[in-house]
Amino acid sequence: MNWVIRHSKKMPYHTHLDQILKPILDDVGHYNWLLADLEYTSTFSDKIPVDMDQDYFILAPEEFAELLKADLQIWWGVILGIHPGVEVMVNENNLPFAEGNDQIWMNGNLQYPDAAIEIVCFDSSYTIVKFTDEQLSGKFYTYFPEAIELEKL
Repeated sequence: MNWVIRHSKKMPYHTHLDQILKPILDDVGHYNWLLADLEYTSTFSDKIPVDMDQDYFILAPEEFAELLKADLQIWWGVILGIHPGVEVMVNENNLPFAEGNDQIWMNGNLQYPDAAIEIVCFDSSYTIVKFTDEQLSGKFYTYFPEAIELEKL
């Protein structure tokens, strides 16, 4: 199942990454992460493992954990969780993106073929969360019952 969060009292601001992952972090904390098309603010921007001069980032689980601690508000971006043991291969001519991408509103359409989870931050007003695992999707919805099914939006 795929979800959209438009409003939630569980987050201090809309695309608060560590809060979005809170219900499933034990399940996905060991994933590798591909991040692309990021625009963000952080009170700890000097301590996060991303370099805004790059178009994308591949973060190991430890680096991603540091990112979650950075009080990051993402305005735009795509965050993809990929199972450990799967080599992350990036086509720099076809990077995941949010703004102007009609495909993000389609169910089951993850922008990286080996991703298990995709989080799309859309203009700080919507957060789209897609899963390939129904159990993770269920945990997410149990924590965020205010989430709307993507297909109903």
